[in-house]
Amino acid sequence: MSDKITIASFDADQLESHLEAFGEMLHACVHDGASIGFIEPFDAAAAIGFWRDMVLPAMRGGRRDLFVALLDGSKVVGTVQLDCATMPNQVHRGEVCKLMVHPHYRRMGIARKLMEALESRAFEQRRHLLTLDTRTGDSAEPLYASLGFETAGVIPAYARDPFSEKLSATTVMYKRLAN
Repeated sequence: MSDKITIASFDADQLESHLEAFGEMLHACVHDGASIGFIEPFDAAAAIGFWRDMVLPAMRGGRRDLFVALLDGSKVVGTVQLDCATMPNQVHRGEVCKLMVHPHYRRMGIARKLMEALESRAFEQRRHLLTLDTRTGDSAEPLYASLGFETAGVIPAYARDPFSEKLSATTVMYKRLAN
């Protein structure tokens, strides 16, 4: 099935025309336990609101790039964002945000393809340092390590679990891209 997956870079208008699909994917990921900033109760309207109210303005302002995994050229099954809204002394770096793959399409190499597209864009934009954080011990942590990200440190009790009051640590990671 991975040969039917393509990676695209969406602009703000494309995101806006697919808000429902992005909302559905985010909703499914959170309900599957993804630690991507949301907690239960989390409904479809809140998921769509995230894309409409947080991501769209950043994209329209030229501060964020959105990469999308599409099944058969149209079904949104994964995404990641490159945030370049940095201070003047940090124009050489970008932040990896909200890597997610719909639970029905995991373990197919989609996250890796999304990250490769993000790294390529970061390099084009002369961003030579990428940073991210991920729940310590989560399945994404070894993925990032396999892509060359190194651990800078771990922050305890960083984020609440989507389903309970439990606080989880986060691993802060970085990768230097070739100049």
